[in-house]
This record gives sequence, structure tokens and C-alpha cells, in this order.
Amino acid sequence: MKLYSYFRSSASYRVRIALNLKGLEYEVLPVHLVKNGGEQLSDTFKQVNPDALVPALLDQYQGQEFSVNQSLAIMEYLEEVYPEVPLLPKDPVVRAKIRAFALGIACEIHPVNNLRVLKYLSKDLGLSDEQKNAWYQHWCMSGLRVLEQRLVEDQCAGRFCFGDTPSLADCCLIPQIFNAQRFNCDLSQVPTLMSINQHCMQLPAFIDASPARQIDAE
Repeated sequence: MKLYSYFRSSASYRVRIALNLKGLEYEVLPVHLVKNGGEQLSDTFKQVNPDALVPALLDQYQGQEFSVNQSLAIMEYLEEVYPEVPLLPKDPVVRAKIRAFALGIACEIHPVNNLRVLKYLSKDLGLSDEQKNAWYQHWCMSGLRVLEQRLVEDQCAGRFCFGDTPSLADCCLIPQIFNAQRFNCDLSQVPTLMSINQHCMQLPAFIDASPARQIDAE
């Protein structure tokens, strides 16, 4: 199994956590999103993923090699093919809530704050670093506050987002908190999320997936 990854890509970070939690062996193939004009834009990588985005997972299923992109699709694939360490519970209601939480990050917070959006704000629209950071903080914290409220109202959080077992929700949350810290977001507004983050970052599966532990970390 091979994972095309960039050390600071939160989408790649999610998948690394999921792979580690499941105890799966994988090889990281670094794709630097900044150097050389962006290695994800090369013809070689576009043969793997025409969207020119990371992550992309290469695996074999029933003797046939294939690739899949989009972090949530990759994690759902891992859940279906390698179910021994589940990241989704059997209860359909809780499964739906976990998926909704994960999608709240992957589809609401992340898309307006990813690298290509921030580069467009700076290079094409001419925003200053201060303005760009204000954009990031606004949309990131708007989303995180909603997630905080959801966990508090549902009273579902334990050591992890949904009880005392890690799930897809935690795989998505921890990279988003990492990014929020990079952009100096006021995370005192989300104490429940930060308590979960603190617990997760004491565990090998999360530590080893962190950007600082990647072979392409700068």
C-alpha cells in the first residue's frame, strides 16, 4: 500500500491517522505542493490523480492494483476492506453523526482554507498576509464553533469526539486543529475540541501521523 502525501496537507494527515489506527503498513510517496511549482501539477502525478490533489492511495484489491483519491473516500475504503480496527461504530445513528462531523471539516471548513485558495487570495486578489490570515481565522473558527456546540449539546464526547474510541471524526479533527494553530486561531473558544486534541496527541497513531514526523517535513 502506498500513500501519495504532503507532510502539511491536512487531507493527507487524516489518512495517515486512519492507516495508523488500523495498524496498516504503508509507504509514503511525498508530493511537495510548493517546490518545483507544485509537484502535484506534474504530468507524472496527474496520471495518478487528474485532480492534482493529495492524498491518493494505491492498493491492491482482489489481485488488482488501483488508486483512489479524496481523503474521506480513502478512509471509507479502508473501513470496508480492513474492518478489524473499526473507525465507525455499528450504531447507524452514531455512524451518521460521525460522518456528519467529519464532513463538516472536510467539506465546510477545509475547502475555503486550503493551499490553493490561500494562494489565490494572496497572488491573484492581492490580499496581505494579515488579510489572508483573517480570512482563514474567520472561516476556520466559524466551523469549529459549530462542531464544538454539536458535541456539547449531544453530550457525546469522551476522550475522543464520540466516546472513548477513535473514529473518522478524530481523524479529521486533529489535522484541522493543527492548521488552526498554525494560523493563530483563538482555540480557547472550543475547549471540548482542544481537550480531545490534547488526548489524541499523546497517542502513537496520531503522533506518528503528524507533519513533524513525515519524511518530507521541512
